[in-house]
Amino acid sequence: MHSYKDLIVWKKSVELVMQLYDYIQAFPKNESYVLSDQMRRAVVSIPSNIAEGYERMTTAEYIRFLSIARGSKAELETQLHICNQLKLGDMEKNVVLQSNCKEIGKMLNSMVYTLNSKKQQKTQTPRS
Repeated sequence: MHSYKDLIVWKKSVELVMQLYDYIQAFPKNESYVLSDQMRRAVVSIPSNIAEGYERMTTAEYIRFLSIARGSKAELETQLHICNQLKLGDMEKNVVLQSNCKEIGKMLNSMVYTLNSKKQQKTQTPRS
């Protein structure tokens, strides 16, 4: 990998941003914009934190930023659930967004697990 842009999870997260922006365009005008604005911030935070973590100098920092991305993903899932409860937006698009969030979450979990394993291997000393 030469760049965070080569990461599949980053690409899928950017795609999720585009999907969310399309989804919230259909919100009624009387929607207070608070929810849609919060959703935009959360979804943009996911690929942004993946990228920032990738560019950090240590594995521990990378893991921390991936954890922040996971938190933003969970925030977005909650907001999508609220939209579903309020019957805001297209319900089919909501289901697709929820599914894509879940997939990204699994990828982030896998990355954190792998990075933690590598980090632990480096700190273990060989036995005599």
